[in-house]
Amino acid sequence: MFSYSPLGGLGDAPLVIGVDEAGRGPLAGPVVAAAAVLCQPAIDGLDDSKKLSAKRRSLLEPQIREKCAWGLAVVEPDMIDELNIFQATMLAMTVAVTRLVEALGCEPDAVLIDGNMTPHRRRAEWRWPQARAIVGGDGKEPSISAASILAKEHRDRIMREAAQAHPHYGWDRNMGYGTAEHLEALRTHGPTPLHRRSFAPVSQMEMFA
Repeated sequence: MFSYSPLGGLGDAPLVIGVDEAGRGPLAGPVVAAAAVLCQPAIDGLDDSKKLSAKRRSLLEPQIREKCAWGLAVVEPDMIDELNIFQATMLAMTVAVTRLVEALGCEPDAVLIDGNMTPHRRRAEWRWPQARAIVGGDGKEPSISAASILAKEHRDRIMREAAQAHPHYGWDRNMGYGTAEHLEALRTHGPTPLHRRSFAPVSQMEMFA
């Protein structure tokens, strides 16, 4: 999934891609990564998605989708269990950047990634040595902020839709994180196909099922 909007263009500035993910910690659902390039005119109010209200994120996301170039990638729970969550996150970031670069038709000057590690030398498919990890980057670099908002909003929609099929777990409220409500439902009803069986709270439930 990707988009490129030429509104305002990219200009002559260096081509900088911001990358972030959503969903490393939950017990259920996918991990989602987004990659974004900011175009002009600038979008006001970009910040770490976790610091923004749900209403503010919902207002910013369509602006980012319309005005920016972006790519998204979703890695499902079965692949998370196969790879482990770290490698699944690195894979999601790699696919998101690949899709964005393919949409742009040109290579970036820099790839800025939220956190303390990048997929460089951790995923064979990653081909951008100019990647740089920035701790707290989603609150420091606007392109990472945009990616953070895209990833979180996309994943939240996935979990709200999943909650309709699996209403016991409260995913429309906890987004798959291990809240007391979610853990109690897991004890009562057991894991679903969307649960990450490699995560201890889920695997422990299966052991005693």
